[in-house]
Amino acid sequence: MALKHYSTNPFFFIFGISLLASACQYVHKPSDWDTSKVEIARDEFGVPHIFGKTDADVAYGLAWAHAEDDFETIQMTVLAGKGLAGRVFGEQGAAIDFFVNLLETREIAKEKYEASFSPEFKKVLEGYAAGLNDYAFAHPEEVLYQAAFPISPKEMISAYILSLAQMSGADRAVQAIVGGNVDLIPEDTLPKGSNAIAIHPSRTDSGETFLAINSHQPLEGPVAWYEAHLHSEEGWNALGGLFPGGSMIFHGVNEHLGWAHTVNTPDFLDLYQLKINPEDEDEYLVDGEWLELEERIVWLKVRLWDLITLPVPKKVWKSIYGPTLVTEQGTFSIRLGALDQIGAPEQWWRMNKAKNFTEWKSAMNSMQLSNFNTVYADKYDTIFFVSNGLLPKRTPGFDYAGTVPGDTKKTLWTEFHAFSELPQQVNPSSGYLYNTNHSPFKASSYQDNLFPDDYPMEMGFDLRDNNRSLRFRELMADSGKISWEDFERIKYDQKLPSDLAYRTDMSLLFSLDAAKYPDIEKQILTLKNWNKEASVDSEGAALFAFIYYYWWDEFAKAGKSFDTQLTVEEAVQGIRAAKTHFETHFGKDLVRLGEYQKLVRGDKVLPIWGIDDVLTTIRSTPWENGMRKAAQGESYILMVKFGEDLPIIESINVYGASNRPDSPHYADQMERFLNRDLKPMTLDKAEVLRTAERVYKPGK
Repeated sequence: MALKHYSTNPFFFIFGISLLASACQYVHKPSDWDTSKVEIARDEFGVPHIFGKTDADVAYGLAWAHAEDDFETIQMTVLAGKGLAGRVFGEQGAAIDFFVNLLETREIAKEKYEASFSPEFKKVLEGYAAGLNDYAFAHPEEVLYQAAFPISPKEMISAYILSLAQMSGADRAVQAIVGGNVDLIPEDTLPKGSNAIAIHPSRTDSGETFLAINSHQPLEGPVAWYEAHLHSEEGWNALGGLFPGGSMIFHGVNEHLGWAHTVNTPDFLDLYQLKINPEDEDEYLVDGEWLELEERIVWLKVRLWDLITLPVPKKVWKSIYGPTLVTEQGTFSIRLGALDQIGAPEQWWRMNKAKNFTEWKSAMNSMQLSNFNTVYADKYDTIFFVSNGLLPKRTPGFDYAGTVPGDTKKTLWTEFHAFSELPQQVNPSSGYLYNTNHSPFKASSYQDNLFPDDYPMEMGFDLRDNNRSLRFRELMADSGKISWEDFERIKYDQKLPSDLAYRTDMSLLFSLDAAKYPDIEKQILTLKNWNKEASVDSEGAALFAFIYYYWWDEFAKAGKSFDTQLTVEEAVQGIRAAKTHFETHFGKDLVRLGEYQKLVRGDKVLPIWGIDDVLTTIRSTPWENGMRKAAQGESYILMVKFGEDLPIIESINVYGASNRPDSPHYADQMERFLNRDLKPMTLDKAEVLRTAERVYKPGK
């Protein structure tokens, strides 16, 4: 299905060449920021500890340090937020630019910026922008597109809006519209996950509070984790993870408390079908009245052949419901909270600086962050869970899970549920809270769990368990004390639960009669005898992983729902395909998981444990010579103990602190990551400076 668009002519080629030429001549000036108040300390792993007099100084230092480690990926975020991705990344970038123009993220940022952010936080954004601009000015040879700089705080906010809209499902909604299937949002080919666990001190043998921050993000790219420690004289002292372009910690720990996010999937977004006037395609019907469909042309600048930038015109539309697409199958609008509330960055910053649960919850209560389950713990004996999100107050009686009628204002919501109305728990009697992207109504022991019927059905919360939630429940007792070693064993467990909870029921793999299939008898028996542990030396794990990915791909090709059950024929087909694959590429009919699945960084190739939806999740993609390469899952891990003094912190990042191949920290954490040997970290400035490998000021 093609969107309406205009054809091009030779004039646009000439216009594109002139644009490219002018871009090459574009120059910006340094900010004259007082860097004498900014200090960057690199520890033995290259992790930056940023010290500054003010929060804005720290933000400046963070931008500089992160650019030193991964300026290229940060620029992907910058280019996307400014609608310039097509100028560098061709057609793929132009698709992002179209998305930016459709959602009007730049216009929303400009319109809402002044009212959405406090003067104090605007200084933080200004500091980050200045640091990034100064780095670009000092390193012009690294700049992908000169006209992208300088970047302004408002353009940074555009990038935040874009990212949170994508995490709310806007990109997949657009895919569904363009693909002609508006009732079924396409599957995320690499669905996001995460684990978060908090244990109350009443349940630990040391009387400390335990927190596990265990995200399952892509291992590389714009949403891969970067670790940093941010410390100012204005009370900012936080350590944790952020994405390229982030100007604060997204989830992590400060002296008093910490929190972990996991991806949640309530109904953040509504998709409307409009009734178009058969006599005037620019009008749509709402409550018996014909309204004008707003229309505008956007120019996508697409880089071709590394020679010219070609302007391509596209039409976008807007209705009272939101961004709109006109297709051959109909006209559809999307509506979501991420385009309404844009203050998430300041909310995160205030969470960074909170000194207790009251302050932290006050930041959450601002309801600027559009999504994410959040598990909290502190040194003051409080643990907390909420399935957070900007969830509309919808009129009951409509099927909001599908396409919603766009001919009545009854479906046009304008308000969101308050924070207090979201599923949440504080200090349950069981003494623990957790989330593994499963139902928010199963965040603790059965006796402490919430009741779905207490929440409006229109919120659209998931009610299902997954393998990780079931396995956690098998491991976590509802009474008694647990040690730190017990906590680590639970976090690093790599077995599937007794009863599998994949969306595709694969149970027939384990009940086939081997005698009926002599050609794959060995494989059938291997699966039957497999202990369901995803260790590097497990042949059963490799065999199961191949079959899992085989049917994931086959169902996707056929457009078949993953919510199905493997038939006997499909189970046999998958096993035979695995045997053929292993014989072809490895010269034997069974292989160990570590032979089949690798962690790859530059020239370093190491065997890695883990399969999809064990607590130590690893999702992999086809690589070379029949092997698979880890692409998403276990990535940034932060383990915390809260006692009387500063929290005891251990962390690991999957590769290292730098994304530059020539850096000694490009892959220096890989072995520790695979061996589950976390590195000690600290919030103590004096200790950081005492042990730092290098201390310097930006630009020096």
